[in-house]
Amino acid sequence: MKILKNGSEKNSSSNVSLLDKYGLNTPLEKSAKPQDEEVVLDDHGAFGVLRGARERAIMLELIGHDGTITALAYAWLDRAIFEPSVGITLFFGHSLARITGRNLHREIRPNLRLFDALVRQRVPWIKEADETMKLDAEPKDVIIETIMIEA
Repeated sequence: MKILKNGSEKNSSSNVSLLDKYGLNTPLEKSAKPQDEEVVLDDHGAFGVLRGARERAIMLELIGHDGTITALAYAWLDRAIFEPSVGITLFFGHSLARITGRNLHREIRPNLRLFDALVRQRVPWIKEADETMKLDAEPKDVIIETIMIEA
C-alpha cells in the first residue's frame, strides 16, 4: 500500500478484491465437501444408520419385502410417534407411514434406537422383513414386520 501526498491510501495491486485481501475468496473446490470422503453407514439388518455426527439423510427409503421402494423426503417429516402397542407412525405432509415390528425401541448400541435415529434424520432406509428373515432373527433383533404407506 502506498500513501499519497494528500494522506489517502492506494492499494498497490488494484486488481485485488476485498475478498482476496482478507482471505475470504476460497474457490468452490476448496470449500466443497471432498468427493473422496465416504459416508459411513451401519447396516442393522432392518435399517441403516448414518454414522457421522453431521450426516443427515435427505430421504427415507421404505423397502417392502417384495422389493418395492418408496422414498419420502425428510423435509416433509413434521411429526413422529412411537407407541409400544402400535409401532412407529411418521407423518410426511399428506402421507403417513406406519412401521410395525418387534424390538422397535430396543437400544442397538449405546444411545442408538431406531426411533431416535429417525427423528434425527440419520436413517436412510428401513426394510420390511420377509418370512425367512423373521424366522432366522434372534429374539433381541429389530424386525420390521409391516410398512404401510397411506397417501
